[in-house]
Amino acid sequence: MSKATKLIHSIPADPLTGAISVPIYQTSTFVQEAPGEHKGYDYARTNNPTREVLEKTIAILEGGAAASAFASGLAAIDAVVKLLQSGDEILAVDDIYGGAFRLFTHIYSKFGIKINYVDTSDAANVANAITPQTKLIWLETPTNPTLKISDIHAISRLAHKYHILLCVDSTFASPALQQPIQLGADIVVHSATKYLGGHSDLIAGLVVSRTRS
Repeated sequence: MSKATKLIHSIPADPLTGAISVPIYQTSTFVQEAPGEHKGYDYARTNNPTREVLEKTIAILEGGAAASAFASGLAAIDAVVKLLQSGDEILAVDDIYGGAFRLFTHIYSKFGIKINYVDTSDAANVANAITPQTKLIWLETPTNPTLKISDIHAISRLAHKYHILLCVDSTFASPALQQPIQLGADIVVHSATKYLGGHSDLIAGLVVSRTRS
C-alpha cells in the first residue's frame, strides 16, 4: 500500500453523519451518562475527537505506536525534555533550531540538565561525546535552516548500545521524506506549524513514539 493510500484510509468518516472530512469539535466538555461513564471523551484537554484523528494519522505515517498533539512545536519539544531529571545530559545537534536552543540552554539548564552541543553530521562526534550522564540524544535532520544531515541509523545504534533515548526533530523532512522510527529513533518531533500544516494558518506540535510507554 502506498503512503498516499495509507493516509487516505487512515482518516475515518464521521460516524454520526458520514462526513468525509473530520469535523472540528469545538467543545470543552462532553456529556457523561454517569461519573466516569462516557463515550471515550470527558474533557477536551485530555482527549478530543478531532485531535485524536490527527494523532492516529501521524502515528501511522511515522510508523510509530502512539502520538500526542501539542499547541506548538516548542511545546512538543518541552514535553520530551520532561522525560529527564536533574543531573541528566542532552547530547544535541549543534546547528539546532533557535527555540529549542533557548529552551535547553536558558530554561532546563537551570534545573540541572546539562546540554552538550556537538556536530552530529559525523556519528563519530556523537560516539566521542557520550557520557554516563547522557540520557537523550537530540537530532534535527535536516537542520533549520542550514539543512545539515545526520545519520539517524548510525546514531540510533550508538544510542541503543548505551541505553540512551534518541529523539529526532524531523520537521523539515516530514513523514513524506523521512521516517526516523524506521531508522531506529525512539521519538519523532514535528513542528506541525511548518510543512505538515502547510498554509501558515495554524501553530501545532506533534510527538510520535516507537512504543506506547
